[in-house]
Amino acid sequence: MIKKINIVLAVFAFVLISACGGSDDPSGGGLPITPVTNSAPSVVSQLIFPTSDQLCIDNTIEFNWSVSTDADGDGVTYRVKIGLDRDLTNIVEQFIATSNSTTVTLTPGTAYYWNVTATDNQDDAAPSATFAFYTEGTGVANYAPFTAALNAPALETSINAGNTTLDWTGGDADIDDTLTYDLYFSDTATPALLQTDVATSTFDVTTVAATTYFWRVDTKDNNGVKTIGQVWTFSTN
Repeated sequence: MIKKINIVLAVFAFVLISACGGSDDPSGGGLPITPVTNSAPSVVSQLIFPTSDQLCIDNTIEFNWSVSTDADGDGVTYRVKIGLDRDLTNIVEQFIATSNSTTVTLTPGTAYYWNVTATDNQDDAAPSATFAFYTEGTGVANYAPFTAALNAPALETSINAGNTTLDWTGGDADIDDTLTYDLYFSDTATPALLQTDVATSTFDVTTVAATTYFWRVDTKDNNGVKTIGQVWTFSTN
């Protein structure tokens, strides 16, 4: 009889331990743990200095931009890129700033492009707009135009075939210069010359379906100085 009681007690103890013991579930068998998602900071909405197409009379420049905010209250820092092309593939300066301004010394007589990306060290916001500026050179009477900036169609997007408006923005540190454009456009990776001396910054072309197009805009000033643009691409549905 005692042996049967001991067996019953042992079984009861085993069941009790199994019911109240630990679990492989890290939540302890309770409600599932919801992972915490991080929100990226807001985009830097304004590049305050240098402004777009500015001629800087000093090559030591205090860069300044608008403040980014973070919905989670995280600390925000800023990745500043300065390059020699609008796509910022040829970077000459890149650094992290803890405030919304920093001072950099650059080469005189050079066209630069810059943007700022806010980060909370977990996620990046989208980059700001990219602005062009010139550092003034000794004895320079005329500056080459900046490379054209793409407006539409957006880079590597797909659009409906038919009548398509190519749209870009030109710029020059010499504010009195008159700009014209040579337009290259075709379905080959090295686009063919389509039109010279375009006086506006838009041009209508006809596209066909299921085709990838490549285009480029070279910018010229009234002194005969030309800046070769970058090749852009889009596809048609």
